Amino acid sequence: MLQYLNIKGDFTLESGALLSGVQIAYHTYGELNGAKDNVVWICHALTASSDVADWWSGLVGPGKCFNPEHHFIVCANVLGSCYGTTGPLSEKEDGEAWYQDFPDVTVRDMVRAHIVLREHLGIENIEVVTGGSIGSFQALEWSIMEPDRIKNLIIVASGAKSTAWNIGLNEAQRMAIRGDKSFYERHPEGGKEGMKAARAVALLSYRNALAYNQTQPHYSEDRVDDLKAVSYQQYQGEKLAGRFNAYSYYSLTRSFDSHHVGRGRGGLEKALAKIQARTLIIAIDTDILFPEPDQWLMKENIPDAKLQWIHSDFGHDGFLLEYEALTEAMNGFLQIGKAIKD
Repeated sequence: MLQYLNIKGDFTLESGALLSGVQIAYHTYGELNGAKDNVVWICHALTASSDVADWWSGLVGPGKCFNPEHHFIVCANVLGSCYGTTGPLSEKEDGEAWYQDFPDVTVRDMVRAHIVLREHLGIENIEVVTGGSIGSFQALEWSIMEPDRIKNLIIVASGAKSTAWNIGLNEAQRMAIRGDKSFYERHPEGGKEGMKAARAVALLSYRNALAYNQTQPHYSEDRVDDLKAVSYQQYQGEKLAGRFNAYSYYSLTRSFDSHHVGRGRGGLEKALAKIQARTLIIAIDTDILFPEPDQWLMKENIPDAKLQWIHSDFGHDGFLLEYEALTEAMNGFLQIGKAIKD
């Protein structure tokens, strides 16, 4: 069920900038039990909404890994997005939208908003916090910010910091958006063409050469135009443009860049050592966005963390596609600790 929380007063961002009257959109599924020990908090990825039963349908639903018949499942739309939480198209106090003037939001800011919502919902402890990609950025940050409240942490296709590789890919996307003059015209449709190009860049890192060569091959060796990979890139750009806006896309890639759990905490190793949750790291063997070194950095520095690899031909996007492998890994981990009993 989609709901909203309106935070009274100012919300101070990590940068020191203020957002007034922040609204948080969130979905809940199931009910909080009497012991309040059945909470599953799922954090969404870059362009997803709080409707996790829609975009992670293979993991959330009756009879699935996270089952609303037994679990109280929460997912909140992040600051900077365009699915109900305060973002670039929200109105400022003067009644005008922020557009490209929306202040920088960090992953920590997103988690601080989640904590306000947690308190509003009367949740004291979280049995499982998880998410894929930037969703796991949030889950990881939360496990450091409130280590005594998180029992189980499941990181999926993610890392403890944004690397130069990640940031370079994000900046290439923002360059495409800035190259669209309409981005500066301050209207909701501004920057759409640039965002289409940005999405095409992003897809190359979400998948990999193997995936593209399998799913978008030449129709025929004799064809020199109307190529399948071309139409696929264009289709994906159009698809995102139909449901998202360039200002939120620009803002959220900046948030992605900011991710570094060691910032202000004495470095990555000290930060990760603060985690008290039982931790499972699920890595995808063909993920070029978060490759093997990123996974071992977390494994070696989070106390007693377990690292499990799954195979996918589809790279980073495996976290949205490999439901059977994800379910097996998550169920196995949770049953070991008997974290949630169905």
